[in-house]
Amino acid sequence: MTRPFLSIRAVRKTFGAFVAVHDVTIDVPKGEFLTFLGPSGSGKSTTLYAIAGFQDPTFGDVLLEDKSLLSVPSHKRNIGMVFQRYTLFPHLSVAENVAFPLRVRGRPDAEVKKKVADMLALVRLENFAGRYPGALSGGQQQRVALARALAYDPPILLMDEPLSALDKKLRQEIQAEIRRIHRETGVTILYVTHDQEEALHLSDRIALFKEGRIEQIGTGEDLYLRPASEFVAGFIGNSNFLVAEHL
Repeated sequence: MTRPFLSIRAVRKTFGAFVAVHDVTIDVPKGEFLTFLGPSGSGKSTTLYAIAGFQDPTFGDVLLEDKSLLSVPSHKRNIGMVFQRYTLFPHLSVAENVAFPLRVRGRPDAEVKKKVADMLALVRLENFAGRYPGALSGGQQQRVALARALAYDPPILLMDEPLSALDKKLRQEIQAEIRRIHRETGVTILYVTHDQEEALHLSDRIALFKEGRIEQIGTGEDLYLRPASEFVAGFIGNSNFLVAEHL
């Protein structure tokens, strides 16, 4: 049996008496696009932050290629992260923003130059290298953030509601870009959203969260056609519920 690339094992996160995540277990194969879907406050971002190392789980473990990440600080996990807010450095150009994680890692200048060019080509912003974030649209800024997160070849890319600040048309355009980039790079992506259409469009599998637990995990088709509960049926697609009587 093939071992999972990323394994989330019985992760629980409490804040005082409040349990934000209840013993979540997920195995993620290499190269998968897995979306954490659910309403606000359902535990999906908290689970993502446990993987990133921004929050330590109260119980449980997170393993990457069979190695626990719990003792590894977030900046040494080599995991890419894209937030809802673009978090670009306003005083740095597009090229300098993309180069930043490579500079921090002490990569040679020639490697940095080539990688920046490759990443800007990947997100189709080759002609914007010298611009500053303030001169970019929201969609362009998010693509720069994506290029920066991928510049150092992370094994996993985490994305926390990265498109929620964009209008619908622009969200759809960036969704198509994200799918293309996933196909071209093969990077493992864990993506958080509360938008069911976005999850169905982007994902190989969806983990649907409810009140800190995974209600169901599977393909979009699985969740839509074979919902495991009334909550899943009501959250995915448009459903009518009929009361049945046994005669």
